[in-house]
Amino acid sequence: MESLWTMVDLFVILFLVAVVGFGSAIIFETYRRRNNHEHVEGAAIFEDPNSLKQVPCPHIVDPATKYMSLIIPAFNEEHRLPGALDEAMNYLQQRASKDPSFSYEVLIIDDGSADGTKRVAFDFVRKYTVDKVRVILLGRNHGKGEAIRKGMLHSRGELLLMLDADGATKVTDLEKLENRIQAVAKQEFKSGDSAASDSSFRISDIPIAAFGSRAHLEEKALATRKWYRNFLMKGFHLVVLLAAGPGIRDTQCGFKMFTRAAARKLFTNVRLRRWCFDVELVYLCKWFGIPVSEISVNWSEIPGSKVNLLSIPNMLWELLFMSMGYRSGIWRISA
Repeated sequence: MESLWTMVDLFVILFLVAVVGFGSAIIFETYRRRNNHEHVEGAAIFEDPNSLKQVPCPHIVDPATKYMSLIIPAFNEEHRLPGALDEAMNYLQQRASKDPSFSYEVLIIDDGSADGTKRVAFDFVRKYTVDKVRVILLGRNHGKGEAIRKGMLHSRGELLLMLDADGATKVTDLEKLENRIQAVAKQEFKSGDSAASDSSFRISDIPIAAFGSRAHLEEKALATRKWYRNFLMKGFHLVVLLAAGPGIRDTQCGFKMFTRAAARKLFTNVRLRRWCFDVELVYLCKWFGIPVSEISVNWSEIPGSKVNLLSIPNMLWELLFMSMGYRSGIWRISA
């Protein structure tokens, strides 16, 4: 009996040590990442490959000089990036030819790629000029969240759209998000200052977000995925619900649009650098009271996805940091 109690005591002690160690690791990592919202590697630089001159780099606090900015993170996307860029540029050029007031830019953020992504990106700069297409080189891999944050902070648009380099979502669907933002902006403007004239209305000044969503495709996905993938995804969605709260069914769709005012608040605060930065954006939108609309978009599975089952534990780990960081006050939000 005495040996049994000794084994139980040993088990309890080991369990407590594990719990304390796990908790200490979370607290340490949360504290270590408290300044992750600050720039990495110094200021961004745009290079014109035609003249080899450096182009002045704008910042999100500057006034908008374009109507639309498309931000595309790219990590080892040598093969998928050309198709996505061709589709985006064809759409943008056609729209600009129909509407002379429509101005745009595309920002490609090379997140430390080891393949020919940089070469592909600069080929498009040469073809369309550095005013239309710009490349930011992060030097080494930091994660999709950091790549998008860097692009957002150095864009020129009134509206800023993040989209994936694989072309899974049709670029034309940006009009769904744009129209929703326009509608919400007009409502916000009229309710905020009924005496103001329409001439003072600028969509870039009103914080609003619109998230593309694949939630309408969930039933079909559940029927085709393996049971263990459905189990893990359901578990992840539950953790997201606990971490960021209800309201958004699909936090992970890589097709999101923000007004300049919203991007300024969100991307100067976001700290998660990899997959779960989307969840952090939802949390920050709620904290700032930024209206968020979830819009169904067309989406297709593209071979070469970098998200796999092993990504889920890392995503859960990031969500623990986020919850601890904001709820403890270690991660402070600047207005």
